[in-house]
Amino acid sequence: MFDRRILLASVAGLFGLAAFRWLRSTPAQAAEKFEVEKTDAEWRAQLTPQQYEILRKHGTERPGSSPLLKEKRKGIFACAGCDLPLFSSDTKYESGTGWPSFWQPLDNALGKTEDRTFGMVRTEVHCRRCGGHLGHVFDDGPKPTGLRYCIDGFGMVFHPAGPSAS
Repeated sequence: MFDRRILLASVAGLFGLAAFRWLRSTPAQAAEKFEVEKTDAEWRAQLTPQQYEILRKHGTERPGSSPLLKEKRKGIFACAGCDLPLFSSDTKYESGTGWPSFWQPLDNALGKTEDRTFGMVRTEVHCRRCGGHLGHVFDDGPKPTGLRYCIDGFGMVFHPAGPSAS
């Protein structure tokens, strides 16, 4: 005899699997071709474990853990995966979120994809050249753009400006 509890449990399990598929992120790399493409082994050899988790697996760092959060010198923030310049220090600001924040990227630096993780829709930003996950962009930033690029600091490297640019 078919037990109603078994039926309900089966239906709930199917809904749970469907919800899990909807909630998980789809990496940008699956849909796009990038100028810099490497095997997983090559990325693991080049990046630190933390950089690999962020750039290649769409991870995130603990708030406040990146040294770039407190970086105040003039210079350029570049992708830790391929060194593409991403943001100027002139557009960095303190958002209070615990991650480096910028109100504008450099021209032709970022790509965007829809991110449906955690049951919400957000705009993920990734490096245009290598596809490395960098963070998300939100519409609660300062003027003049009103945007907040909330970026994982360990996904970037900082190149200070020369002595005459201070």
